[in-house]
Amino acid sequence: MRISTWIFVLMLAGVAAACGGKKYVTVTVPPRLELGQYQRVALTTFTVQNAKGSLHELATRRWAERVLAAQRDVELLEVGNVEPVLQQVGETTFGPAAAKSFGVSHDVPAVFAGHLKVSPVKASGGLTSFAVPHFETTVSVELSVGLYSTRTGGTLWRAGSEASERVGQVAVVGGQPSFSAKDPNAAYGRLVDRLIAAVSQDLYPTYERHYQ
Repeated sequence: MRISTWIFVLMLAGVAAACGGKKYVTVTVPPRLELGQYQRVALTTFTVQNAKGSLHELATRRWAERVLAAQRDVELLEVGNVEPVLQQVGETTFGPAAAKSFGVSHDVPAVFAGHLKVSPVKASGGLTSFAVPHFETTVSVELSVGLYSTRTGGTLWRAGSEASERVGQVAVVGGQPSFSAKDPNAAYGRLVDRLIAAVSQDLYPTYERHYQ
């Protein structure tokens, strides 16, 4: 036992000597997406696929909150629904023509656009007092957000994520889930928060340890 103990002590001493008493410092790595260079950025209301209601509006608000909390040297201009602009420029999804149009109409160098895609769900449960199917089930949603140049229409940055959550207060209207709860935050806020947190990681700095 004594021999084993001494061997262990000698090993620890060797490791300490090899390190040479080195110290480490924490280095801040800037965020991959720095918005201060643009000064002003537009934000369109996210679009949604395979669903009705206010899910996309809640996601847009949460995205705006996250952007402003992460980077305070940028002005965020919320420009609302993108559908009229898409119809005007002849695009079915947000693209170069729509980005350029926002640059002309709002004098901004870049614009955020996002899209939510809800996976098909099947209702399970009973009927509400208005004979509308009402259920609580696991809902899967994909969120993609892009930042576009309003000068060239090119994509400056893009990120996406997918999350699943058990969601209540959802009805099926016309074969599609309807996210129209009186309190959206309580009904599906956790799902939205998970998506926004995953997609917005590039807005925040990271930290690395470097040995001296």
